This record gives sequence, structure tokens and C-alpha cells, in this order.
Amino acid sequence: MALGTSILKAMSAARPNSRPKGNIEERGGALRVRLYAGTDPVTGRQSYLRATIPGTNKAAWDKADAKLAEFRTQVAKQRSAQSSVKLSYALDEWLRTTELAESTRHTYEGYVSRTIEPALGGVAVNKLTARMLETFYTELRRCRARCNGKPSIEKHAKADEHDCAEAGCKPHSCKPMGNSTVRQIHAILSGTLDAAERWDWISSNPARVARKPKQKRPEPDPPTPAEAARLSERAFEMDEDWGTLVWLAMTTGMRRGELVGLRFSRVDLDEEVIDLRRNWVRGVEKGTKTHQNRRIALDSETVTLLKEHKERVRERVERIGASFTEDLFVFGGRKTPDHSEPYSPNAITQRYKDMATRLGISTHLHSLRHYSATELLTAGVDLPTVSGRLGHGGGGATTLRVYAAWVAASDRKAAEILGSRMPKRNKPAE
Repeated sequence: MALGTSILKAMSAARPNSRPKGNIEERGGALRVRLYAGTDPVTGRQSYLRATIPGTNKAAWDKADAKLAEFRTQVAKQRSAQSSVKLSYALDEWLRTTELAESTRHTYEGYVSRTIEPALGGVAVNKLTARMLETFYTELRRCRARCNGKPSIEKHAKADEHDCAEAGCKPHSCKPMGNSTVRQIHAILSGTLDAAERWDWISSNPARVARKPKQKRPEPDPPTPAEAARLSERAFEMDEDWGTLVWLAMTTGMRRGELVGLRFSRVDLDEEVIDLRRNWVRGVEKGTKTHQNRRIALDSETVTLLKEHKERVRERVERIGASFTEDLFVFGGRKTPDHSEPYSPNAITQRYKDMATRLGISTHLHSLRHYSATELLTAGVDLPTVSGRLGHGGGGATTLRVYAAWVAASDRKAAEILGSRMPKRNKPAE
């Protein structure tokens, strides 16, 4: 093959059944292979497969020819897959056939309708590539509305029916989507394309190799012991029920939904344990977040508080003519004094936030879970025990990842204790 400074290998015209356009060029002592792979549905730009082969000798040209043939096969495979169903249809089928918790399904449906379908819903599943998905994720990380980067006005009525100046329409402001949210969107796409692969709609799942945003390292910020004492004291001043709830959150590390979903039947005051099996999410009682049943031991002070709380609830329920049963919720809703309905999770979050703000403490309800974990670790309690009380999955891996700094501090404390117990070495006289 005659070598030149620039050799173009022209392909046939771009027709549906023609070979895709491609070329091999000599550039800077190497060969550049390029093949047109269609239009990117996310950006609207033309997409190319590219590779660089070192050298310009015959062996290098043979490698370039082989790479171009490989690219053609890859593009042809995408164009001739067994099914051309749209991604929107695949998403609907996956949501319809997949077992999901009701709260998770609600969240996923929102992401599908607001974010995924407007961008990729019309693309055939056999045309999706890892590059398209990565471009989509990048666009979301820049602006969740996937704007074109130019000044614009937020959506409003047609121009001839609406005066932006008079209505005071505000210019669009880009709001990047968080890494954790993009990772959830990736999980939806990955699950859908896994199903499409099982159903023989595509030969392979491009989401499997697509890079998703890195998971942000957890940064727990628990209140200090002094702040926790102020919060607890203020909660009891507000009312005894509220003080008991805040105290229990501190001493057990229970999740918000677990606290409000707790029934008296699951609190064994004789054995001094809570048998935790249920969670309350979006007005529905369900299993715990990690689908684990766990028993949490209670200290004597907490047991005393819960006994007093139980008697207080019994008197309250009987005073309004209802019957007290063990099936009632430990923390009843503010509008249901008979404790037949639990305290609203959102309501306790807001009440706690308001209380902390009035005390001048920057914190939130979930930080009490962090407080419980970090206090135990700092006191030298072993990782499996802390993990078990929190209900973490992964055999302690999650606990270690979230509370690595406190585990390290606990390890240092253990080292100092061990060192202090070692026999003293007698130094030889000088």
C-alpha cells in the first residue's frame, strides 16, 4: 500500500444500509482512525469513534485498517440489533415489572418523567451507547435543566400572550444536579437496560461500562456532647413526649421512620430491648431500610423514661374514652391523641430544626444518629456492635466508610490502652 502524507479512504454515501463513513489519516508520525457513529441525542452533535495508532509503516497501517473494521462492526451492530423499541417504552416496562418499595418507585417515576424521558426517551435502546450516557450525566452535572448555556427565560406562556417584563420573569439560572442524584438516574437506566438485555432487545448493556459520578465521601457532623445535652434539655422543657423522642434518637441511633413507626408491642421494658422491624415512609408502614430486623439494647435511664412515657400515653388514651393497646404507636401524631397514627416524619424533622435554630445550634435530626454512632465508637465500642445498632448492611463496611475518622480515633485509643498495660521495660544502666 502506497503511503502518503494524508490518505483518505472514502466510504459510500450515508444511506441507511450503506457502510458508515470513516477515514485513516497520517498525523504527527501516527495514524488517526475515525468513523462517524451517528448523532448524539443529548447534544445534537455528530459522534465519532476515534483511535490513534503509533507509527506510519505498513504494520501500523494494517493495525489502522483492523481498527477501522472493528469500528464499522461496532456501529453496524448498534444499527442492526434485534429491537428498536424506544427507551421510554423500556423504562415503562421495567417500572411495571420490577419489585420496588413504594417510596423508591415514586422517586424513580419522578426522575423518569422529569429528567430521563425528555432527554433520551425517544432514542431506540439499541442506539444507546456508554458515551451517550456519560454525556447525559455530564450535562446534568452542569445544569439539571440541560440548557444550552445561553441566557434564557424560564418556561412561560407564549410570547404573544405574555409580557415577560411586566410579569417580572427571571433569567434562567443553572442548577447542577448532585452526584448522588445522577447516580440514582444511572441506577434507573442500568436496571432498565439490564432488563432490555435479558429480554433480547439489546445485545449488551451500555450502562454497565458507562462512568457514573463518584459517590461523595460521607461527612457526618454530629452535635457535640455539650450541644446534645442542651438539645435534650430543651426538648423535655417543650414537652415530655418530645423530650423522650429526642432522647431515644440519641441513645439508639434509630432512623426517623423507625422512630415514628415504633409500636409499644416492639418495646420490651422487662428485657430492656427494642425489637425493631418496621419503618414508616410516606404514610406507609414497611420493613426497615436495609430489610433487617434488629434488637437494640436499652440503658436503664432510657427504660425508665419509656416506662413513664407509656403510662402517660395510657392515661391520655383512656382519658378520651379510647382503649390502650400494645399495638398503638409510641409517638402518636399531634392530631391523634389516641396514638392510632404515628407522628409525621416531616413534622418531627421541622420541629427539631426549629428547636435547634432557636438554641443557635446548626444541626438536623439525622445528626442524632451520627451522634449515637460517634459516641459509641469514641468510647471504644467495637465496629460490629455499632453497625448492628445502626442497622447498617455490609457487615460493618458502611459504618467504617461513614465513620472512618471516629474508627481511627477509637483505634488510637485502643492502642494507648494496650500500651499502658504492657510490662514496663527496664532500661539498662548507662
